[in-house]
Amino acid sequence: MNDYDVIIVGAGAGGGIAANVLAKAGKRVLLLERGKWLKDEEIPYDHLRNHRLSQYGHNTGPDLEGNPRVFAPSNGAAQLVRPHEGGYNNNAMTVGGGTRIYGGQAWRFMPQDFRMATTYGAPEGSSLADWPLTYEELEPYYERAERELGVCGSDNGNLFQAPRKSGYPMPPVPDTPTRRVLQEGAKRLGWNAFPVPMLINTTPYQGRPACVQCKYCVGFTCPSNSKNGTHAHIIPEAIATGNCTLVTQAIAERIETDSAGSANGVTYYQETEGTTRRVTARAKVVVVSGGAIESARLLLNSTSAKHPHGIGNESDVVGRNLQGHYYPGAIGQMEESVYSGLGPGPSIATCQFNHGNEGIVGGGMLADDFIKLPIIFWKRALQPHVPLWGEANKSWMRSEYTRTLQIMGPTQDIPNPECRVSTDPSVRDRYGIPVARLSGTTHPETVRTAYYMREKAVEWLQASGAKDIYAYPIGLGLSAGQHQAGTCRMGDDSATSVTDRWGRVHNHENLFVIDGSLHVTNGGFNPVLTIMALAFRSSEFIAENL
Repeated sequence: MNDYDVIIVGAGAGGGIAANVLAKAGKRVLLLERGKWLKDEEIPYDHLRNHRLSQYGHNTGPDLEGNPRVFAPSNGAAQLVRPHEGGYNNNAMTVGGGTRIYGGQAWRFMPQDFRMATTYGAPEGSSLADWPLTYEELEPYYERAERELGVCGSDNGNLFQAPRKSGYPMPPVPDTPTRRVLQEGAKRLGWNAFPVPMLINTTPYQGRPACVQCKYCVGFTCPSNSKNGTHAHIIPEAIATGNCTLVTQAIAERIETDSAGSANGVTYYQETEGTTRRVTARAKVVVVSGGAIESARLLLNSTSAKHPHGIGNESDVVGRNLQGHYYPGAIGQMEESVYSGLGPGPSIATCQFNHGNEGIVGGGMLADDFIKLPIIFWKRALQPHVPLWGEANKSWMRSEYTRTLQIMGPTQDIPNPECRVSTDPSVRDRYGIPVARLSGTTHPETVRTAYYMREKAVEWLQASGAKDIYAYPIGLGLSAGQHQAGTCRMGDDSATSVTDRWGRVHNHENLFVIDGSLHVTNGGFNPVLTIMALAFRSSEFIAENL
């Protein structure tokens, strides 16, 4: 007998929406989350331990001990990494997942982003491919995500955006001195620039207040409950139906299968009051929503006689094509202060260079950055000639903190099948489960695209009056981070993809993936709105067909 209609592993952007849609459709849902449902006071505003700067720890899980990964860089020996260390490529693990502490930039991918191989051809050594669906098919679900979660933005100004059928639910974030300066610079260049769309309330919405424009946004929980993640009302609505059971501190060990090899449940470890128990729950449908690294790890660890290399991995595709985003950019100093002291930070962007750049595969979005805490400014925005300590450093910080402009943005990753997640049976977590092993690099074309976008950031700063401009160095490496994607890519061919166009694992009628793992390419944008749109689409399909 099935305990549930659906088990969902992961309560983040994808899993939270899936739970909401399926519970409202009358399905009995078990929602498993490896983290806790943290209260605001349990997510400290620690300048050295957060998801923006995890110098000595982070603020939203997983625990630093007992949860290692193996990072195997192409230019060095494999090493164990803890969750707060860079090679881990951590995303928040709590109810709401990364949406609990994300900045909330709410971008739609462009139509060309779904047809990258057709538009550009596949560079040698890459796995660049088209999506099995089009922007037009996903557009209604982008609109639904914007409406149901809550997105602010401007209906006018972005000449390069994907076609829209309706405006944003809320107006954009308020004007700032930075926006005004950069808008003038864009006009001098003849560039199109506009306010950044964000999953943040600029007016009261969905029963929650407007943003108070504090300095703590990305990397921290929202003190006014104005940031629109799945923890805010999407998951509470699912629970309120009476059809959704949320179990926290529950880490999935494996997907269970019957004698025919079909998924029929999940075995997980649950920590309760200092004790750990191993539980197996059964369901008609299993949905994997752990993020691109943990979702791949779970599928690969779910071995059986029918699936000796992991469930869904008959073609050795699970875990391959790991993508994130390079963030090229530049910083420069203005004559006058451009810092108002009000958040969230990103106020103006251009999409002029996402596509159509001669000799470049794809492109990216450029925008001003979130407000930097002073320690992050010291770590990431010092000019090379400035000493790291002493009176000269302090003087420069006092003088330049309010006069610094930064332009940056995500570039289109060109996927490499050798950039991947595998499992390492010789290294196990505190529960004895083989951990994720991250290896390989992005494709060299990603680096070339990043260099191109970096030069555009420099141009924008120069046109805006900035001096002493410094552009960040760029090198070839593994790309994942909090924008991790691609490891269970969707497609029509089971030889080159893991799921079909609905996120259903090939040859498995009742096993789905709903998170950034599905992304064939990750766009030149923050990907969360696309994760949400796909989640609405796939979970609606499950509700109607299974």
